[in-house]
Amino acid sequence: MAKADTIVVVGVGARTPLGFDAASSAAAVRAGISAIQDHPYMIDRFGERMKVTRDIGIDVDLRGVDRAVDIAASPALDALRPFLESGATAAVTLILSTGEPRPGQPDGFAAQVNWRLRKHLGQHIVLEGGGSTAGGHAGGLLAIHHACKSLRDGRAKFCLAGGVDTYLEPETLEWLDENEQLHSNTTTYGFCPGEAAGFALLTTLGVARTHGLRPLLEIVGTSIASEENRIKTETVVLGEGLGAAFRFLFQDAPIDKVDRIICDMNGERYRGNEYGFAVIRNPSRFKDAADFETPADCWGDVGAASGLLFVSLITEAEARGYQPGPLSLIWASSENGARAGVLLGGPRRAG
Repeated sequence: MAKADTIVVVGVGARTPLGFDAASSAAAVRAGISAIQDHPYMIDRFGERMKVTRDIGIDVDLRGVDRAVDIAASPALDALRPFLESGATAAVTLILSTGEPRPGQPDGFAAQVNWRLRKHLGQHIVLEGGGSTAGGHAGGLLAIHHACKSLRDGRAKFCLAGGVDTYLEPETLEWLDENEQLHSNTTTYGFCPGEAAGFALLTTLGVARTHGLRPLLEIVGTSIASEENRIKTETVVLGEGLGAAFRFLFQDAPIDKVDRIICDMNGERYRGNEYGFAVIRNPSRFKDAADFETPADCWGDVGAASGLLFVSLITEAEARGYQPGPLSLIWASSENGARAGVLLGGPRRAG
């Protein structure tokens, strides 16, 4: 039986190029459906339409903070729905991550998105504490890590961890093209940029029981680390940062081997090499380290939203009975060197 201070997920929300909620997005990923398409008007340096994934529910010409907030608003409320329906009156701490600073983003982008989203959510709940960071690919998992710390330290009763990202600013796409990161017939090791948002509402098992909230997953552990040999540099990656994140994660984890692995690999060779070395540094902790899932094949590279969307994939699998086992590893790597991993247990662990 899990302890009262066990941290659990009690709500999730997702919006991706595959669907406007967690259920439809997860079903599309499970079916192997791809949202990759030609951009309506952006042309790469080879004269071809850029391959992207986009939220078709949002005007293609909507940009910047407005676009990010429109993507984030509905999944944030979806994650909060169980809390709202329970009648709970406690304040919620929002911890939000966006993509790393890059061409096409205004200064203070993360803070602006955070402020606008808080204003929107403030019509429904009381928000207190938290903050925002431009965390990049690992950002969503960093948000979970810091949310868990806030809950353990008693600084919050409920934490809404979120990640939202969009690569579809014209300046961003041109920058990716200049850096040879866009996937095309010529650049096979590039990625297809996308946009999405994911959220998870976290609390302790004791608080969940008090408010009649059903645990969807247990947060078994979180970890963060840093990689010095970063992508787009002359250095050679040996998986030291990601390997450290795995090692920290497994130190206090159950001895059970990981049943499922979901990650943000997107087609770039660097990420595959990094994972391979990280696994070598942590042998015997996986049932099959080569059996990993890369949802970017379906919904594109969605940056800071990735980690929270992985949570929703596992939540849906648990709810619908196709989760392969009780222990899942999700991980992500940011270009700035941040590495993060989260171990998730099924709701039976928290029962």
